[in-house]
Amino acid sequence: MVRESIVGENSLAFGKRIAKCYRYLKDKKKETIMSKQLLRCGTSIGANIREGLYAQSR
Repeated sequence: MVRESIVGENSLAFGKRIAKCYRYLKDKKKETIMSKQLLRCGTSIGANIREGLYAQSR
């Protein structure tokens, strides 16, 4: 991955931790609804950063 920004790298690492937490909650604790919401919210950060970096106008 090309280093775009510190925020981008941190959001990727955060997204990976959220995905691990999601798997733990789903498999071990049998929690489905809250874990899905956690995954959606935790990974949307990276999408928002990417959208901001590649916007057509500043």
